[in-house]
Amino acid sequence: MQHPPRGHPPDRPYDGSGLFTIGELARATGLTVRTIRYWSDEGVLDPVTRSAGGYRLYDAASAARLELIRTLRELGLGLAQVRDVLSGERTVAQVAAAHVAALDAQIRSLKVTRAVLSTVARRGSTAEEMTLMNKLARLSAAERQRIVDEFVEETFRGLDTADPAIRERMRHTGVNLPDDPTPAQVDAWVELAELLQDPGFRAAMRRNIEVNAADRGPDTPAGASLWFFRRLVDLVGAARARGVAPEGPEADAVLTELLGEGADHAAVLRRIDLGAQVARYRELAAAVAGHQEPPRHQEEFAWVVTALRARAGG
Repeated sequence: MQHPPRGHPPDRPYDGSGLFTIGELARATGLTVRTIRYWSDEGVLDPVTRSAGGYRLYDAASAARLELIRTLRELGLGLAQVRDVLSGERTVAQVAAAHVAALDAQIRSLKVTRAVLSTVARRGSTAEEMTLMNKLARLSAAERQRIVDEFVEETFRGLDTADPAIRERMRHTGVNLPDDPTPAQVDAWVELAELLQDPGFRAAMRRNIEVNAADRGPDTPAGASLWFFRRLVDLVGAARARGVAPEGPEADAVLTELLGEGADHAAVLRRIDLGAQVARYRELAAAVAGHQEPPRHQEEFAWVVTALRARAGG
C-alpha cells in the first residue's frame, strides 16, 4: 500500500497521485485559498500541473515550499526577496541580512516620526509648523552641516580677527545628530535649526563676534577667548562655592583676578552678556550631542553679568 506524502490532508483519501488542489493545500497548511492563489499568481509557488478541469495542482514539495514562503513572509520579507531565495539567486542568510538593514532604517524613521509627533503635540503646532519640523528632523548630516555653515558664515563674515577657535567650535555645534537619535535629541535639533535660521538670533550672535574681533590683536593666539571663558567658570565657580554675592564687595577681587586692574566693566558686560537665546543655543547643542544635562556654566556667567551690571550702572 502506498502511503500519502507528508502534508497530505488526513481527511482526503489518497489516490496515489500525490497532488493537492489549492483547497486541500490550504487545509493542510492552515493558509487561506486566497493567499495561496495570490502567491501562485505572483510566481513564488508554481503548480506542478493542472487537472483536466483546469485546476492548479501541487505536490508535497509544494507544501514544503509553501511553509518556507510563509516563514519568510511572516518575517516581513517582500515577495521579490522570497522569489530570489526560492530561485537560488540569494541565500536565506543574505536576504535576512538585507532585511535587518532595512528594518533598522525603518526603526530609525519611526523614531524620528514619533519625536516629531511628540513635539507637535507638546507645542500645539499648526500644520505648517508640523511640516517644517518633519522636514528639519529628516535632514541628512550634510544638510544639517549646510544650515550650521550658513549660520557661521553670516556670523563671522568680514571679521577676520575673530577667534578662529570659536568659529571652528560653532561649525560643529549641534551637527552630530546620531543615526539612532532619541526623541529628545530630534526635538532639540528641530528647535536648534529653527534658532539658527532666526534673524534676531543671528544678529545677536553677530554682535558678540564683533566684540570678540575688536578685543583681539593680530598676535592673539587662537583659542584665547575659549581660555577666558574656562577661567571665568573656574574662578566664579569657586567664588559661588564660598558664598560670594555678585553685588557684594568681595566680588571686586574676583572680577580683578578675572579681568585685570582697571577693566572697563561696561565693555566686558557687552562681551559676555549673551542673553537667553544664546544660553538656549548652548542647551540645545548639548542635548543634540546627547549630554544628560545642559552646560553647567549658566550660573557662572549669570553671576559675572550681575556683578558687572552692579558696577557698570546697568
